[in-house]
Amino acid sequence: MNLAPLMTASPAVQIHVASAVAAMALGALVLFRRKGGRHHKLMGRAFGIAMLIAALSSFWISGIRMVGPFSPIHLISVWTLIAVVLGVIQARRGDLQAHRGTMVGLYAGGIGVAGGLSLLPGRVMNEIVFTSGTGILVFAAGAALVGAALYVGGRRRRIRAA
Repeated sequence: MNLAPLMTASPAVQIHVASAVAAMALGALVLFRRKGGRHHKLMGRAFGIAMLIAALSSFWISGIRMVGPFSPIHLISVWTLIAVVLGVIQARRGDLQAHRGTMVGLYAGGIGVAGGLSLLPGRVMNEIVFTSGTGILVFAAGAALVGAALYVGGRRRRIRAA
């Protein structure tokens, strides 16, 4: 894996990548672990904060410009800001089914879709992942983690709904 493109990237990109990677790992842990306990709440808060930092930092990243400095990818950032707040409100109100759906959707969209879009040609993550043989292995491991977390999160949702 070649981290040189990240080390020379702007601070906004470095903050964005660090918080997104943290959110990917924390979100997977939250989806895999038992729900409702102290650890779930602590890791869930950390996941939410990491997602907020990733979303907010994205507004200073303008590699793809379509509407001023923004691109359609920034719509995911707007949705992330809304979904984190909505998920907290749902949890506090005790609407755990809605909370679960919002958080699984946030993980899928904010980590899965946005992470996939970060691999477009010309993006820093594309250079990191595809310029060395080991980068693709790290990407495959991350994709497997996200896929497994979404599967487990969705499966638990279906089991409890039944």
